[in-house]
Amino acid sequence: MKYLIIICFALTLIACKREKETISNSAKKDSVNIIQDSVKTDAKPANILVDIFPFPKEIKECSCYFARNKADFENEKYIYADDAGKTAYMKLDGKRIAMNLISSSDMEVDEELNKEIENENYKISVRGKKIKNEEVLLFEGTLTIEKPDGSITTMPIYGECGC
Repeated sequence: MKYLIIICFALTLIACKREKETISNSAKKDSVNIIQDSVKTDAKPANILVDIFPFPKEIKECSCYFARNKADFENEKYIYADDAGKTAYMKLDGKRIAMNLISSSDMEVDEELNKEIENENYKISVRGKKIKNEEVLLFEGTLTIEKPDGSITTMPIYGECGC
C-alpha cells in the first residue's frame, strides 16, 4: 500500500511538470508572433494648416463663402470663398492662394453643392446640402483637401452662396 501511494504521488508530480512545460512553451510562441493588420488605407492623414482670412476684395458680386461652423461664419472667420464662377480663395499652410474652379453644381436644381478646385499643390472638394433657402442659400457640408503625396484633410463647413 505504501508503494502504491508513492507511485501515485510520483506520477502526479510528473504529470504536473509536463503540463507546466506545455503551457510555458505555448506562451513563448505567442509572444514571438507578430500579427499584422490586414486593413490598408490609401489616404495618409495630412497636417494641412487651414487658416481663416477676411472676405476677398477680388470678389465683387455673386459668391460662396464658408467657415468651419456657424459661430465662425457669424464672426466672419472664413476658410473658403469663391466668386461663383472661376476662382476660389483659401489660406493653406500659411499662404493665401487663388485656385481655379474646375467644376461647380447648379445649386438651384438639386439642393446639393458640389465644387472641385485644383492647382499644382492641392485638390479641393466642397460638398454641401442646402439647409435654408432665402435670398442667399445656406449650406452645411464638408471640405476635403488632398495633396499630391496622397495625404488628405477633411473638415466640416458652414456657409452661404448668393448674390
